[in-house]
Amino acid sequence: MDYVHITNLVFLGKHGYYSEERLTEQKFGIEVKMGFDNAPAGKSDNLEDALDYQVVKKIIKERIEGSSSYLVEKLAEDIITEILKDKRIKNIEFTIKKVAVWENGVPGVTVFRENK
Repeated sequence: MDYVHITNLVFLGKHGYYSEERLTEQKFGIEVKMGFDNAPAGKSDNLEDALDYQVVKKIIKERIEGSSSYLVEKLAEDIITEILKDKRIKNIEFTIKKVAVWENGVPGVTVFRENK
């Protein structure tokens, strides 16, 4: 299986269960790994045959900077659902971290889903 990766994305958003997390923007770190057949793009050298990183980045950015969720699990599911509308993507591993919420440690979740 081939994979397309995007790492070290950081966006600001107001997500969290506790009211103080929803009052001010906080940093969210994103890592995404998508199962995708890269062979057609490797042969053609055409973007239409590839998974466009910019499209995926835009989906993530709009959701994190847009409406607010109480749980990062919900935020991750919403983002994954939108990304997997591209039926060429076989599966996705999506990690979201609250990189600045604690002084010691970084909480987050990793979610794996397959496209149906």
